[in-house]
Amino acid sequence: MPAMQPTEDTASETTPAQRFGAVVHEAARRAGYDLTPGSGGRLALARDTGMSASAVGRMLRGETLPRPSQFQRIAQVVHLDLHELLVRGGVISEESANDLPRGVRSPITPEEALDAWGVTHPMIRKFLLASIAQAIGLQQESERGSFPPDENRGGGAVHMQR
Repeated sequence: MPAMQPTEDTASETTPAQRFGAVVHEAARRAGYDLTPGSGGRLALARDTGMSASAVGRMLRGETLPRPSQFQRIAQVVHLDLHELLVRGGVISEESANDLPRGVRSPITPEEALDAWGVTHPMIRKFLLASIAQAIGLQQESERGSFPPDENRGGGAVHMQR
């Protein structure tokens, strides 16, 4: 039997855990997590997904898959659609993913929003993506309780200058 030639898509030669780990690793890096050893990015990813640091490490190394209950939160944190995460990660096939109800899809990514809005200028995209990333970070701080309380809560009126 002739030796198998390497191809660009070596997905058939990897386990689902390895594929999933590679997809999450790349998406997390693009989402701003520095996953180099000692950088704190893995701990931040663990905190943001609600997983233990050791579970995140095993997932990123392709040793294990996370619990199914964690897939949605992982997709949100790394800015991937749940459908895309599960298919690209090798957890489900494209065919079986088509059977999923539309409600299991994650919100669109900031990049997808800019595409949908027709924002194509590179500098404007960069500015808006940075602003969105900052807003998401502030929202996460707020959810963890480490952000000052919303001064407008409690019935206070918001006044805007024209």
